[in-house]
Amino acid sequence: MVSAKDFQSSSPPTTEQPDALGRFGQFGGKYVPETLMPALSELETAFRQYRDDSGFQAELQELLREYVGRPTPLYLAERLTARYAKADGSGPQIYLKREDLNHTGAHKINNAIAQVLLARRMGKQRIIAETGAGQHGVATATACARFGVKCVIYMGVHDMDRQALNVFRMRLMGAEVIPVEAGNGTLKDATSESIRDWVTNVENTHYILGSVAGPHPYPMLVRDFHAVIGEETRTQAQQKWGGLPDIIMGCVGGGSNAMGIFHEFVDEPSVRLIGVEAGGEGIDSPKHAATLTGGEVGILHGAMSYLLQDEEGQIVEAHSISAGLDYPGVGPEHSYLKESQRAEYYNVTDEQALAAFERCSRLEGIIPALETAHAIAYLETLCPQLTGSPRIVINCSGRGDKDVQTAAKRLNPG
Repeated sequence: MVSAKDFQSSSPPTTEQPDALGRFGQFGGKYVPETLMPALSELETAFRQYRDDSGFQAELQELLREYVGRPTPLYLAERLTARYAKADGSGPQIYLKREDLNHTGAHKINNAIAQVLLARRMGKQRIIAETGAGQHGVATATACARFGVKCVIYMGVHDMDRQALNVFRMRLMGAEVIPVEAGNGTLKDATSESIRDWVTNVENTHYILGSVAGPHPYPMLVRDFHAVIGEETRTQAQQKWGGLPDIIMGCVGGGSNAMGIFHEFVDEPSVRLIGVEAGGEGIDSPKHAATLTGGEVGILHGAMSYLLQDEEGQIVEAHSISAGLDYPGVGPEHSYLKESQRAEYYNVTDEQALAAFERCSRLEGIIPALETAHAIAYLETLCPQLTGSPRIVINCSGRGDKDVQTAAKRLNPG
């Protein structure tokens, strides 16, 4: 048995990352066509100008409060906690950071609203985005509808099929959803098409990348727009028990929700950070999306990070029951946190995630997104290893309405 304190980090502080070149250690950077370099520089300049601008921040904070519905609760999941209680009454206390209660049902709206505000100040008249599970697409379509901005969403045909509800929601709010048939028709392919569009229309178009991936400054920008999750968690933990969480967990595909809650605590060595990837049908099979567990360093979509690739360096298609985790790369800061051993990364299978999806629904009356269910599933492995009564906070990154048809096919076949 181990205590959370056994995993306290002695790594140097990392919240000042990235460096001036947009790198987290060796990871990150800008590996893009020359035509995009001015756009990335323009975006970084605007971001640095407005993130500390009182007018921009006042408008953003009002929207987060009045439109998005922040702050989201830090909820003690009593029945999940009871499941892992020990005979002597000890056991971890499990809290859910309820990002599923945000407008549109996930954390994605934090970044989408902020980037649309930024794009308007940059004079961009057109917004494009990629989406996998559809939540980033819905959030972007929502923000664009709120401000009357033209919106184009690229989405893989496979994801459109399994996330039909979100496709309808995006179109209902006026977004043009463009099917992407290339590759496996999933998130990687939608991202590639978005970048092609941006190269072609860079003068009047802003690309709202949905995760902490891609070329600098996106990993930094998206992280900072989601950092409100961790900031609220710190305040709420102080209010509830007068201290910090012992363990913070989040699912990791590209990694925006995990980075949003991790960032506030990277310099707190007493807080153990755990990311949970999609193990698919098992990391010993060719069908998984556990990039940090089974990947190698390479370049994809403008940044260096861990990737799923073959012996010749070609990208291997990822697999997950969760459309939002079905990506063969990961954000460069997560790659850095893994290499520096500041964060730990594990994986669970499709079947384990489905079991957690059902378990959380029945024990807490909360239907989590299949992405979130991966983090909840890892409790089955983690909790038996722990001693005492550590406080675990799981970022409940989204609600599972979008996933009920996928889950129904697997849980009730025929």
